[in-house]
Amino acid sequence: MPDEEDTEESELQSPFGPMYLIYRPKGKEGRKIEIIANWVSDENMNEELAKGPDSHPVLGRYHGFSATGITLKEFERIIKSLHPVGSGSAAPSPTPVAEQPSALKIHPKVFNMISSWISDPESPVATEINLDAAEKNGNQFNKDEVQQDGEWLRCAVPDTEGFMRYRVIESKGNHYKIEYQENGGGTLTTAAIIEFNIEKRNIHHDGKPVTLRVLRLSSYNQK
Repeated sequence: MPDEEDTEESELQSPFGPMYLIYRPKGKEGRKIEIIANWVSDENMNEELAKGPDSHPVLGRYHGFSATGITLKEFERIIKSLHPVGSGSAAPSPTPVAEQPSALKIHPKVFNMISSWISDPESPVATEINLDAAEKNGNQFNKDEVQQDGEWLRCAVPDTEGFMRYRVIESKGNHYKIEYQENGGGTLTTAAIIEFNIEKRNIHHDGKPVTLRVLRLSSYNQK
């Protein structure tokens, strides 16, 4: 914004933290010719920068906001209505996000079986997974290592500082859309958007008919 005498500064609290504004013409009331806010960082950027000065953010973003022809109160209402995609209503939750459990209880290693290594050229690898087996095989899918971390369900990668985690973006009936992230202990976090159905499937096991609960992949997109 040009350096004009008819400009004024203000501050408001936003979902991104304190936001600093400069606008014209002066005065708290009336429509403004121009409103410009400082650049703000989203939750992913804050989380990735917190890893240390040598971190290289992958998912994090900076956001800039500006407006013309509206009042400061209208601008503030718009900013305060912003919320992450897939988080549902923008209305404040009655309980903190950290206390809200995931609506889906699947070990994050299940989604690790779908995504290939970053050095490999092709994903997905597995497109159907026996969830009953994953629940019963406690050595490989240890429930005790899975923890709720805000909206994420997370487990550590053994012998590293890394993690596997996912959050539910959408769910309807037996259909789910999640974001899955994986970090091997370094600065790089990979991510994918995975859609799937949880269905019943009849097979023969040891010569006998059995019904299994399976995860059947319907969509995979590497971020």
